[in-house]
Amino acid sequence: MKYAASAFVMAALMYAGSTLSFGQSPPATSNKAPAQQAVVTFQLERPGIAVPRFTLEVREDGTGTYRAEEVQNLSGRDTVHYAKPEDVDRALTLSSSTTTKIFRLARTLHYFQINCASTKKNIADTGKKTLSYAGTDGAGACIYNYSDNKDVMALTDTFLAIAYTLDEGRRLQFLHRYDRLGLDAETISLEDAVKEGRARELGTIAPALDSIAQDPAVMNRVRKRVAGMLKEAASEKDNKF
Repeated sequence: MKYAASAFVMAALMYAGSTLSFGQSPPATSNKAPAQQAVVTFQLERPGIAVPRFTLEVREDGTGTYRAEEVQNLSGRDTVHYAKPEDVDRALTLSSSTTTKIFRLARTLHYFQINCASTKKNIADTGKKTLSYAGTDGAGACIYNYSDNKDVMALTDTFLAIAYTLDEGRRLQFLHRYDRLGLDAETISLEDAVKEGRARELGTIAPALDSIAQDPAVMNRVRKRVAGMLKEAASEKDNKF
């Protein structure tokens, strides 16, 4: 009986082996990498200012990075001096409306496979700017100081406004820690910049704004002003381009 049982087990194993070999195989594990996202990058180089070089990189899902080199005097108003020069490297997430605008303009501009630079003479030097695109649908880059193309300048203004906001976020963090009274003038300046379109994507500095808004040691009018900015940041997320 023991021999018969053993023979039965062996036969079952042989049958199972033949099924795996010649029958339907188990589903294979996919090693396919996720599709690479398109990326738009903006770089500015302008010696002699608080942030003489920065790069903003945005992926199509709105995530990205901001890398910058800062010099020692970062206030821009001769009132605050940071302790030492700093390299900035931080992740960010933009609103869907701004992300859509960036990629729509990039594709309208043929992935920057164009001559961006203006041929006009005697144009003020506002820094070397580079726009680039990399994706499965195309790639390209163009370099300019100023452009006659309205779409190029619209993208430029958008990226400069985002960078302005990020720089302001660091200034606000510094003032909150070392000079709370200085927050009054600084938040007024940021509020004006938002109204004029020189600052965008307040959501990128929401943690700094929220920290100020929640601090009872900060002047009430500053906290109220910052709370309004946080509402603006929330509306940026909801707005569609």
